[in-house]
Amino acid sequence: MAPRQERGLVYDKLSDPILVTRAKDGDRLALEALCARHAPKVERLTRHFFRDPEDARDAAQEALAKLCVRLGQFRGDSQFSTWLHRLVVNTCRDAAERGKVRVHEPLADDLSSGPDDDPFRAAGMSELRRELCHSLADVSPQQAQVVLLKDALGYSFEEIAEASGMPVGTAKCHAHRGRNRLRERLEARDVA
Repeated sequence: MAPRQERGLVYDKLSDPILVTRAKDGDRLALEALCARHAPKVERLTRHFFRDPEDARDAAQEALAKLCVRLGQFRGDSQFSTWLHRLVVNTCRDAAERGKVRVHEPLADDLSSGPDDDPFRAAGMSELRRELCHSLADVSPQQAQVVLLKDALGYSFEEIAEASGMPVGTAKCHAHRGRNRLRERLEARDVA
């Protein structure tokens, strides 16, 4: 995909704050670049909420449409990605409450196998995801949230801290302790 350009301006290289400002001022290309940049994260997040891939795609599209409509409400008190994360989560909850979709626990059967995947490998990955879900349930909710956001969704510790209202150091501590607890639980299952 070629970078979006307008009179020598390469939109794909602009920061989120600049894109947000330009989009709020009516720059359609800035809004498109912002949506394109964050669409993969939005889609990953919705896949962790919904069992059905179609429902996840619908929720992602709805969240991106809300982004276009509600961008003017973003005040800049937090990072744009934090605001967008909250918008996506609320969109998923709204969709679930409307009864149009089925919500499931994160990480359970959220990856579809491709046509060239080995069925034994796919079965092993499915079992690993199931074990991770059960093990995450044994970790404190704060630790599980940080581990999921950091390791499964690729958020930075700064984004996690901002979204959850905890200091960055606390987010790092929760990640460290949560990962250790998961490791202990998974190793205990291997021994049993």
